[in-house]
Formats: sequence, structure tokens, C-alpha cells
Amino acid sequence: LHSARHMSAATNTISARAEKPSFLATTIGKKVVMAATGMILFGFVTGHMLGNLQIYLGPDKLNAYAHFLQSNLGLLWGARTVLLLSVVLHISMAIQLAALKSKARPIAYQKKANAGSSYASRTMLWSGPILFAFIVYHLLHFTIGSAHPDFREGSVYHNVVSGFQQPLVSIAYIVAMLLLGIHLHHGVWSMFQSIGVSHPRYTPMLKRFALMATIGIVAGNISIPLSVLTGLVN
Repeated sequence: LHSARHMSAATNTISARAEKPSFLATTIGKKVVMAATGMILFGFVTGHMLGNLQIYLGPDKLNAYAHFLQSNLGLLWGARTVLLLSVVLHISMAIQLAALKSKARPIAYQKKANAGSSYASRTMLWSGPILFAFIVYHLLHFTIGSAHPDFREGSVYHNVVSGFQQPLVSIAYIVAMLLLGIHLHHGVWSMFQSIGVSHPRYTPMLKRFALMATIGIVAGNISIPLSVLTGLVN
């Protein structure tokens, strides 16, 4: 009898282990992946902005920077591969988390108060796909050139200036950067929470960092089309 009980307990233990979901299948796992990919994308957005700001140093400087990137194909395509995977995983985890949240509360609130949530957090799900669509257009416009009416291979400075001289293009870019700001402000803060960095002593500093980083990135990016439209950069 003792042996039978022991075997039954062992069988139950093995079954429990077999049924244990993988890390990626859990809510925590999905949030960690979102945080990790978010950090990668945040680093890219910051670096991309700093590189683009070299437009204020003149055409030679910006074109030389672009030539350096294009001449290092291994580094360039390695970075592009990591970024593409990060974007796909980031969006995929966001959709899955939204589905899990909806499944956990299938009946919607009769009156949604949105207590404790910000406008940024409530718009994360739709601002992400819009930004993805903008990234596709941005690549077609400035990288591939198929969406640029006056694209010149190897002349990044000319492509940026002539591209942003079109008011509708500049307006679309500015709107996209404002959406990026909404996305970043919540995303930068929440990625720290997802990896367990949450403490009353550090929370105010992390929130200030998220706000200041967002303002810096959005202002830096928006300054370029505004400078072109006003003739400061030509």
C-alpha cells in the first residue's frame, strides 16, 4: 500500500512538471520579453536620433556617417536582424498579453473608470502598430528610396532635406514622433517594472528618466523636419 501511494505521488509530481507551462507561455515571461526587446528598441531609437542630428554639422558629416554604416555590411545587417526580431517579438508579446487580459475579463465594464492607468498605457496597443507602419514607410522613403520622389543614392543629406521640404511628409513624421513619445513614455517606465526594478526610493527617478528621455528623443527628431521647413537646414 505504501509503495502504491509512493508511485501515485511520483506520478502526480511528474504530471505536474510536464504540465508546467514554459517561461514564454506565462504572463511574466511575455512581459520580460517585451521589456528586453523594448530596451533594444529604445537603444536603437536613441542612437538613430543622435546619428540623424549630425545633419546640423553639414552634408559632409552626415553623408560620411551614412557611408560608414553602409560600408560595414556585417554590422549593418546584424543590427537590422536584431531590430527586426525585436520588433516582431515586441508586437507579438503585446498582442498575446492583450488577449490574455481580455480572456481573464471577458465581460467588459459597464463604466470604465481607467483608474490607475495613464493615457499612454491605454494607447500602447494601437500606437505600436501605427508606429510599425510608419517604420515601413520611413524605410521606403529614406533607406530604399522607392517612396522618395527625388532620391539620390549615397546622398543622405540631400534625401533628408528634399524629403522634409514636402509639408505633408514633415507633418506625418512629426505626428509619428508624437505617437512615439506617447509609446516611449509609458514603455520606458514599464520595462523597468517588468524586470523587477520597482522601489519607492528609485521609482520617482525612473519616472523622471522616462519623461526626460522621451522629451529628448521626440524633440531631437522633430527638430529636423522643422529646421528643413523653416530653412534653417537647406
